[in-house]
Amino acid sequence: MKIKGSRTEQNLLAAFAGESQARNRYTYFAGAAKKEGYVQIAMAFEETAAQEKEHAKRFFKFLEGGDLQITATFPAGCIGDTKANLKASADGEKHEWGSMYPDFAKTAREEGFEPVAKAFDAIGVAEKQHEARYRGFLKNLEEGHVFKKAKKTTWRCINCGYTHEGEEAPENCLACAHPKAYFEVLAQNW
Repeated sequence: MKIKGSRTEQNLLAAFAGESQARNRYTYFAGAAKKEGYVQIAMAFEETAAQEKEHAKRFFKFLEGGDLQITATFPAGCIGDTKANLKASADGEKHEWGSMYPDFAKTAREEGFEPVAKAFDAIGVAEKQHEARYRGFLKNLEEGHVFKKAKKTTWRCINCGYTHEGEEAPENCLACAHPKAYFEVLAQNW
């Protein structure tokens, strides 16, 4: 069955455009976070931007060529501070996994494009994780817990790997002299 001319084709192109734009927004938001001294959040935005690129590529590969005109709504906001950028990003991710991609998957199934439906479902899972991550960072920012925790914590310098134990990240890394902005809570996810 051909995707060309279907509603699924239009949905794929809208998803491709949305993921492509999200990639760029997240890259811009990474720059803002870094300027504000939140290197870990900047890295999360950059990592998510790379993942959005892969989502866009997956959708693009289903398309069968030619030109297609679509009408869609996309965020046309500005680059705010890191709190505003995290909130906007989390809200966008919620829209994708909560309604847009389930609707697109339903249409793809109705039109007989099960592989496309499965891609929408799977990418929705990733978008849900993106939302959770952004909301977690936002909560830490709002509560003043980016560089300070209520209990003794192991902090890792993102630049050189030095670790420090304490309730707060040090003002500067003792090993490489990078500022507090380069510290994150050590994750032992191995």
